[in-house]
Amino acid sequence: MMIWVILMAMTAAAVMAVLWPLSRAAAVAGQADPDTQFYRDQIAEIERDRDRGMLLPEEAEAAKAEAARRLLRASGARKSGALAMGEPALRRRRAASTLALSVLPIVALAVYGAYGSPHLLSEPPGAQLRRDADKLDLGTAVAQIEAHLARQPQDGRGWEVLAPVYLRMGRSEEAVRAYESALRYLGRDAGRLANYGEALVIARDGMVTAEAQAAFQEALSLDPSSAKARLYLARAAEQDGQPEKAKAAYRDILSSSPPDAPWRGFVQEQIARIDGNQGAAAEAVRKGPDADAIAGMVQGLASRLEAQGGTPEEWTRLVRSYAVLGQRDKAAAAARRAREALAQDRAGLETIDALAQELKLTDSAP
Repeated sequence: MMIWVILMAMTAAAVMAVLWPLSRAAAVAGQADPDTQFYRDQIAEIERDRDRGMLLPEEAEAAKAEAARRLLRASGARKSGALAMGEPALRRRRAASTLALSVLPIVALAVYGAYGSPHLLSEPPGAQLRRDADKLDLGTAVAQIEAHLARQPQDGRGWEVLAPVYLRMGRSEEAVRAYESALRYLGRDAGRLANYGEALVIARDGMVTAEAQAAFQEALSLDPSSAKARLYLARAAEQDGQPEKAKAAYRDILSSSPPDAPWRGFVQEQIARIDGNQGAAAEAVRKGPDADAIAGMVQGLASRLEAQGGTPEEWTRLVRSYAVLGQRDKAAAAARRAREALAQDRAGLETIDALAQELKLTDSAP
């Protein structure tokens, strides 16, 4: 708010500095009159001619008297004109000054509000610049790393740095490929494998696929204390319809974790949920708070595909959704129904078979 007060005061001062002299009476009355000045110069010239002897004293006095009469008439007309029109002109100038003083700032603010950036004034100095710089720096950094990796694709460290940035940007498929390159060029250690498995889970909408499980199991073989691998394998057991196995895995994680481990609260919630028999494993993997709404959307997709058929991608989405919700029997049934609907589509059948193998829906095989 203070910045607006300062700007208005500066505008008012600038306008007054220009208009104040024009609003004074002296500005009207003090202006030079060319007629009176002419007659004054004429009298001075007569005196000089008399001094040089070009005019007789009598002639000089007669000429000066005539010039003086004309000067008096001109001065009188000047005064009467000033009295007649000086005050109205003064009022008009004062009115123009007031109008300019009020209208100009309003017009300036309106134009600034329409075409400027007034929101910047409501933020701390430099906040917008820092926010834009952060976006620019991230985008620029990613572009630079990508350009470097295009020239030197064997730089495993560059791929490992780029992969989590891709995840942050929501580019999960690219993160998966970046971790694959990092594993290829840097080797398969426990932390790198666990991160790769996590990227696979994120890219598959929270589903711990067979490929992701293999990565977590390999990470666990290299480092039995890998908390990330153990947590995702416990989730995988729950998604596979084995709640008791999942609960045992969670308890094992809890018993071997230090008291200040950041994941203890999460693990305790999973154990309590399974012990409470709250229903399906969907609660462990659901992303939003409204499970009924999610289930409703899945059921709507299933009804439409059953009645009208659909593309391989839509059948894949349905099967994967059932699997994520922990409804493996429905996922297997949807896979069988997809095979029937796509019997004439070889590529579509291959897609469904690959998905069933990935989700370990062995009972859905033909």
